Amino acid sequence: MESTHLLSSSKKRVKIHPHTVTAKYATHTPYSPQPGVHTHFPQPGDEGYDDAPSFEDFGSFLEETSDRKQLTESRRWPLTLFGSKDRDKDTTNKPQAAAAGDGNEGGARAAKGSGKGVGEQLASFGEASVSASRLTWVGLLGAALAHGCLIVLTRVASERFSLGPLFLLLVRSIVQLLSLAVPLHRGESPFGPAGYRLRLLCYGIAYSLSLCCAYSSLTFVSPGNGTTTWRLATTALSAILAFLLLEERLGLADVITIAAGLCGLGLVLLPTADESNSDSPTDPVVFWRGAFGWSLSALAGLWMALALVGYRSLKERVGVGTALFTVSWTGCLLTPASLVLLQEGWSWPMSAPAWGLVLGLVACSVAAFLGMTHALSRLHPALVSASQSMEIPVAMLLYLAVVPMAPTAPEVVGNVMVILSVGWLVAMKLLPSRGGGRRQREEYEEILDSPIK
Repeated sequence: MESTHLLSSSKKRVKIHPHTVTAKYATHTPYSPQPGVHTHFPQPGDEGYDDAPSFEDFGSFLEETSDRKQLTESRRWPLTLFGSKDRDKDTTNKPQAAAAGDGNEGGARAAKGSGKGVGEQLASFGEASVSASRLTWVGLLGAALAHGCLIVLTRVASERFSLGPLFLLLVRSIVQLLSLAVPLHRGESPFGPAGYRLRLLCYGIAYSLSLCCAYSSLTFVSPGNGTTTWRLATTALSAILAFLLLEERLGLADVITIAAGLCGLGLVLLPTADESNSDSPTDPVVFWRGAFGWSLSALAGLWMALALVGYRSLKERVGVGTALFTVSWTGCLLTPASLVLLQEGWSWPMSAPAWGLVLGLVACSVAAFLGMTHALSRLHPALVSASQSMEIPVAMLLYLAVVPMAPTAPEVVGNVMVILSVGWLVAMKLLPSRGGGRRQREEYEEILDSPIK
């Protein structure tokens, strides 16, 4: 490529390489050669023209020594101990670029073969994404089942073994301190990476405060009402806070499905006929105890929504094991304070079945936490909380198996609505993704087979 360069009265034809470096010249002062300084650019045919450095060499030198590259490399996070992945890609791409520059048939065949490899990778990407989504939702449903078992075990421990809810929470937090082994095994700091420890601490405090408020409310209201209020408030507030703090929006179908589930939880909370038709005067102490319990349940939902949104913002920096340890040690500090404030009695399990029940409660809590926290790295906090609404029907069925009681009509209708909403949500998230992955693979194949790349 040639162009006419007009720096003097005579025209010079200068060879310009396609990889050129542009410079910005000042226009307010005309060009004037300095006296005693002679600048000569070798022209085609002159002696030493072929030995002069080309623009390509100068461009590569400029790229290697530019401030932009140094700034990019200084900002790059050290993901591996043996160098960055981008640097490895650069070293592997240089031989490929040299081979492509030959312009022979072997280079074309190699490019075509690499295209087939990209096609295979893109085709398997959709299948891997669907598989990961299925595992995520299976983990969420398993967490909902574990939450339902946790509700029943807490209720049975309180009614049959006289174990206070806050005492069970304290034992649970102490046993979960064993999760310290996970970040230590991975060589990570158990208090989170530098620069994110304050946010991780706020997440642990919010999660522990939510558990303390929820378990304290069980002293003033029934476990069913307290848990349902907690879940309803968590789902609604997590959708609002995720939009305000993280700017994450829900689709219209998701909003409708979640709203249907919240209506079902509202039906479960409707009072029974005996409670609504009682003509006896209400004791003020009983009334305010109930109001305090309902307030604690709603406050627990607010703290849990903050915790879910907080971990959603830390999903790329903090692992599940580190999050579990943070929740555990903050719970060990806040639960005794709650015991002192509410003056709840201290009681130890005195039999083997009681200890077995406590250990089962700890196992269910760990399983529920792992499934729910892992899903936060892929799903909206409101979707995670809405899927956990399945704990209410599961807890009702398990408790009916332990203590046969006839549920009321609003409870049955509300639980059915919750089951249908969660089932529709899971089907809506998994079924379309399979067809979408197939359509993406077909589009990739059309692009790779087309003559225009």
